[in-house]
Amino acid sequence: MITVDAVTKKFGSLVAVNSVSFALQKDEIVGFVGPNGAGKSTLLKILATYLYPTAGGVSLDGIDAIREPLEARRRIGYLPGDTPLYHEMRTDRYLAFVAQAHGCSGSALQERLAWVTEACGLADALRKRIKECSTGYRKRIGLAGALIHDPPVILLDEPTHGLDPLQVVDFRKLLRKLRPGRTILLSSHIISEVAQLADRLLLIHNGHLLADGPVGQLCQKENLGESDVEGLFLSLVRRHEAQKKGGNHGA
Repeated sequence: MITVDAVTKKFGSLVAVNSVSFALQKDEIVGFVGPNGAGKSTLLKILATYLYPTAGGVSLDGIDAIREPLEARRRIGYLPGDTPLYHEMRTDRYLAFVAQAHGCSGSALQERLAWVTEACGLADALRKRIKECSTGYRKRIGLAGALIHDPPVILLDEPTHGLDPLQVVDFRKLLRKLRPGRTILLSSHIISEVAQLADRLLLIHNGHLLADGPVGQLCQKENLGESDVEGLFLSLVRRHEAQKKGGNHGA
C-alpha cells in the first residue's frame, strides 16, 4: 500500500530525510517515531504529496505519487500536525466542503458525514464555528476531514496532540476499527504512546531510519524488555551517533 524507495529530502545544505526506504502493507497500523526534528513530518508531507523528494520514489496504493500526485491524493487521508482548518466555517459545512472536494455528493456525502460525526465524537460541535471549538475538538475535526472520503491510506502527524486522556483512548479504539483494509501511518515523538497502538515501528533520527519492525522483535534484538521502547530508541540513537563519530574520525 505504501512503498518508500531511498527517499531523500534536502533543504539547501540540510538533509532532512536521508535515503529512507520501507514498505507498509494493508491492515497495518505503523508508528513513525523519533524526536522533534527527526524528519517525520517532512517524510509524511512527501507521502501526502505536499513536498517532492530530492531523490527517491513513493508509491501509494499502486500509484506513483511523484508522477501522479492528484491520483495519489484521492487515496490519502492526511492530518498534518498543525491541523489547518477554515476557522470561520461551521464544522458541518467544513466537513461537507472537504467531502465535496473529494467527489462525494448526495446520499453518499450524508452517510460519510454521519459516520465521521459519530466516529470522531463531533455531534456537539457540528453547528459551531471551528474557531469556537476547543483544541481537542479542532483536532477531531481535522481527523474527520481526513477520513470523510474513506481513504485506503491514512497519514496522521501527531494525531493525539491536544487531546485529553479520554479522547486519546477513543482515538486508539477508532484506529483499531479502521485498520481492516487500510494502511495507517502515524507519527509521534511520544514513543511509548505509539507502541501501545502500532503493529510495527519505524524509528527515525536525524533523517536516518534506524529500525523497522514489531516492538517486541526490535527490543529483543537489543536485549531489552519486550515493551521497553524508550530503551530501544536510546540504544539505537547512541549506536548511530557512535558510528557517525567513528566515521568522522576515520575520515
